Amino acid sequence: MDELISAAAQLAWPLALVVSWMAGELAHRWTGIPRISMYGVAGFLAGNLAVRMQGPIDHSPYLLLASLGFGLMLFELGYRINLRWLRANPWILATSLLESGATFIAVWLAASWYGAPPISCGLLGALAMATSPAGLLRVLNEEGAGGQVSERAMHLAALNCVFALFVFNLIVGVKVFQTSGDLLHAAGATLLVLATSGVLGAVFGMLVPLWLKSMGGRNATLTFALAVLLLVAATHVLKLSPVFAALCFGLAARHRRSALGVAQRNFGALGDLLSVLLFVFAASTLSWDHVREGLVLGAILVLVRMLAKVGVCAALARPSGVSVRKGALSGLALAPLGVFAVLMVEQTRRLGVDFNYSLAPLTAIALLLQVLGPIVTQRALVWANEAHQHKEI
Repeated sequence: MDELISAAAQLAWPLALVVSWMAGELAHRWTGIPRISMYGVAGFLAGNLAVRMQGPIDHSPYLLLASLGFGLMLFELGYRINLRWLRANPWILATSLLESGATFIAVWLAASWYGAPPISCGLLGALAMATSPAGLLRVLNEEGAGGQVSERAMHLAALNCVFALFVFNLIVGVKVFQTSGDLLHAAGATLLVLATSGVLGAVFGMLVPLWLKSMGGRNATLTFALAVLLLVAATHVLKLSPVFAALCFGLAARHRRSALGVAQRNFGALGDLLSVLLFVFAASTLSWDHVREGLVLGAILVLVRMLAKVGVCAALARPSGVSVRKGALSGLALAPLGVFAVLMVEQTRRLGVDFNYSLAPLTAIALLLQVLGPIVTQRALVWANEAHQHKEI
């Protein structure tokens, strides 16, 4: 019997991945909803079932693989960002800055009104600023989306992730250094981590295209995938930000005129495999007990977050060159958050930071937006007539 239990435990993850993939394919075929929403549901159920049967699970062996999958998507997002457009239309940057700030303040006030301690309000507000690049990009690729709403959503997601990283790391730094109460020290440490991560990503973005050019451009998919793997591993070892490093890698590679062919978008079968692992891993770390405990506050914060993002994007739509309707849809497309929040928390735990009260509502937010966020993004693209591969069921 013990041998059977041990064998079942070893097969748990492969079975969870296969079942999650099958559930995603069937749900997408029957209902048209994004596959990653079902990956989230299946991963959450599998993770909690495994905990009930085996007790606490060590997720650390899978964290690096999940971070690699996330890094590939961040690289692709960074590659698709057009800095010239941001310079030509500074209202995009202004929209992201105001939208992120409004989200942080709104979530902080709502969490404070509910009775959360200040440090928890800050952590929840900082994470709520971001949009999960993984969720957004998977839906965009799955729907074959393209147009004003899609482009704005990608650029806003990249920008508000950077803002969220800075604020989140600043608050974590304050928590780590709160014994000294040295805010300037915490801010300096945060800036140093982000700057070092950005420089490392930019160096990769300059060297990898040179290697590809010397090889005649062959095996670009494998080359970039291995480079992202090395970059993510290096940031883990050096305790830097893999998110910012991968984004900067993509940005630098684009502006070095290194071309990613159409067949290489989403990194093909490798990207599909790692995306299944990423979304299943993220959902499997979420505890049902925490979801139940934080569901009310989590639902309130999800609503407040969406109102802030949609409201600011709609208010600044005309100055930035689109209709109010498309501005609002751009804000709606920024719904996904789950994977970004989960990975940020998992990586920050290595610093020994205890999230205490923040964990329950954050777990509820992550689950709600991992399952519902991609569906909201898909609907925004459909309403904007940019979901070119979407079929109504």
